[in-house]
Amino acid sequence: MGAKIRKKEALDFHEVKPAGKIEVTPTKPLSSQHDLALAYSPGVAEPCKEIAEDKEKVYRYTAKGNLVGVISNGTAVLGLGNIGPEASKPVMEGKGVLFKKFAGIDVFDIEINETDPDKFIEIVKSLEPTFGGINLEDIKAPESFKIERELREKMNIPVMHDDQHGTAIISSAALINALEINGKKIEEVKIVVSGAGAAAIACTDLYVSLGAKPENIVMTDSKGVVKQSRSNLDESKAKYATHREDVDTLEEALVNADVFLGLSIGNILKPATLKKMAKDPIVFALANPDPEIAYDVAMKTRNDIIMATGRSDHPNQVNNVLGFPYIFRGALDVRSTAINEEMKLAAVNAIADLAKEAVPEMVLKAYGQNNMKFGPEYLIPKPLDPRLITAISPAVAKAAIESGVARTTKMDWDKYALELQERIGIDQRLISRIITRARRNPKRVVFAESDDLNILKAAQMAFDEGVATPILLGNVERIKKLIADNELDGLKECDIIDPYQEEEKVEEYAKAYFEKRQRKGVTMKMARKSMTRSRNYFGCMMVEKGEADAFISGLSNDYPKTVLPALQIIGVEPGVNRVAGMYIISNSKGTYFFSDTTVNLNPNAEELVDIIGLTSRVVRFFDTEPRVAMLSYSNFGSARGEVPEKAAKAVKLAKQKWPDLVIDGDIQANTALNKELLQDNYPFSDLAKNPANTLIFPDLDSGNIAYKLLMELGGAEAIGPILMGMNKSVHVLQVGSTVRDIFNMVAISVVDAQLNEKREKNQKA
Repeated sequence: MGAKIRKKEALDFHEVKPAGKIEVTPTKPLSSQHDLALAYSPGVAEPCKEIAEDKEKVYRYTAKGNLVGVISNGTAVLGLGNIGPEASKPVMEGKGVLFKKFAGIDVFDIEINETDPDKFIEIVKSLEPTFGGINLEDIKAPESFKIERELREKMNIPVMHDDQHGTAIISSAALINALEINGKKIEEVKIVVSGAGAAAIACTDLYVSLGAKPENIVMTDSKGVVKQSRSNLDESKAKYATHREDVDTLEEALVNADVFLGLSIGNILKPATLKKMAKDPIVFALANPDPEIAYDVAMKTRNDIIMATGRSDHPNQVNNVLGFPYIFRGALDVRSTAINEEMKLAAVNAIADLAKEAVPEMVLKAYGQNNMKFGPEYLIPKPLDPRLITAISPAVAKAAIESGVARTTKMDWDKYALELQERIGIDQRLISRIITRARRNPKRVVFAESDDLNILKAAQMAFDEGVATPILLGNVERIKKLIADNELDGLKECDIIDPYQEEEKVEEYAKAYFEKRQRKGVTMKMARKSMTRSRNYFGCMMVEKGEADAFISGLSNDYPKTVLPALQIIGVEPGVNRVAGMYIISNSKGTYFFSDTTVNLNPNAEELVDIIGLTSRVVRFFDTEPRVAMLSYSNFGSARGEVPEKAAKAVKLAKQKWPDLVIDGDIQANTALNKELLQDNYPFSDLAKNPANTLIFPDLDSGNIAYKLLMELGGAEAIGPILMGMNKSVHVLQVGSTVRDIFNMVAISVVDAQLNEKREKNQKA
């Protein structure tokens, strides 16, 4: 289970304009009358005529091939039950967001006001011309079985009810790996299933496809063991009704059982019952938020257990996001007519195999572990593993081709792997990894502007997510009122400090500041004044004194007013000559690092080398290998002037200092980012094979103007500014930052503090 979510926060998240979580964005330019004539009348008639002659061309001229319908009637929404199609819409939009985030798939969510399965089937079937695939969601059993079965038979596009098959695929991967670790064979193990809903039936079906014997399976529901002697069993349960008459309860069924699969209710599996299972038991307690048996309780009860849950705070999270985005991606890319058993098994094996490979450093850092290898606590990959798409989607696509349901049968698999990475922008999970890393070792973060509501909301998010322990600076009564008025209950537990009311602390801090700056024009009177009149000075001194780990400010101050106190009190990191500012810019084409955008006015060549070094190090901090372009208005000497000359000199010096660094310049910004332009005109460049992801600007004007224009006109998202080179974690917000922007900076500041802590320990050692 993730962080605690408050009702008002969740409602505000969905209500803020534009309401909801998804929108339609044009993919073609529409800036002129000519563009409009091509997009609509009369130009649109041409693809219409082509498709009328050959319906398969719909994949060529429309978005159908990358469009999935997420469809529900709202009869089994989350744990809320039959709440209706309108109330299901937020969930369906959320599913669409996951499709887009993890696999680059576009979604239209469709909520249908129909509970009659035959009519529902008729409606969905009629939508086939629109979609490349159908994801059924939150439809109650047993109707869901009939609906999916008949739609798969009647439609010529992939159809999957993820509530059933997503859990089945992920848990199956975990099962075959757990059995391998325990040295047991799937055809021999005794399996007990708690729950007989859609997911439980689908899991059991897939276990049988993997080799489990139906006679070795006992299923239970709210009435006890599902037995053949019971009357009025629906078809889905009847196929797993046991012949055994010696068991009536879950407790009796689990005696000497090898595997427990729970898709029922929390805490139904008691420790005494767990003790009765066979040696080396496998327990998948997948009820959420409370598993059938709590993880800690199960671990204390038996030391030979292998366990998985649906929660993110324990090992082996069975999370459907490991499966459905990549399964549909593979199915769409070969224009499959179905998602069949072979494709599901291919996904199972791909997930299971990936867990046995060496885990990338970025994943280890994201989850705060030095080592993560195949074993009882690592049965399946982590959701943030960037290799999932290139492991699962090709496996599913190959299975579709081999089983005869793919329309596209020839694929360049190496090229396809690259296309998959480019499609989703492999760096889009960058901030997700940072947040996960921060959560592993949260730090104390001082918020200098805590009388701002957005700051408090971000602090609440940081508290709820377990990313940071907020320390709030400002007028105590005003802050408490904002907390109460906006139901920010978590912040009631946080320290609130008003420097005006902290006479002893102000005196202590003023003395320390005076000692640092007494020969730089600062008197004791001035030091006291700084500590009482500027929360930036007070907050930075808290970090310098070790009473906090990170400092966040700048939302309502000019950048220099925030940076100056940090430089005077905390200073730069040993061995660093200057600080610099960087922004992370993300758009549909990828993630880019811009430097220096906030600090150095007009650096010379030697100073640019310092900025290049700082920036390259921080880019690696974000799990990315820098490919650096030293920007100018010239391409490799094509124009003369001060800027091209210092850019070229900086590149020469940087190559001497860091021979392995990929860097080139002087170079124009569009050239640095355009692979074709580079290869056609400058094949000698270090960036010709892979264009730049790290852009160094020749002066503050150009860097600052570039990132702000991109944010306003280019539809780019920006994370930053990230202050580089400080001795401790200090980060400055941009004026007008949103709550999400602030929260992202908090996460970055926490991970920065973690690294500073590690560096200080190494220095002492």
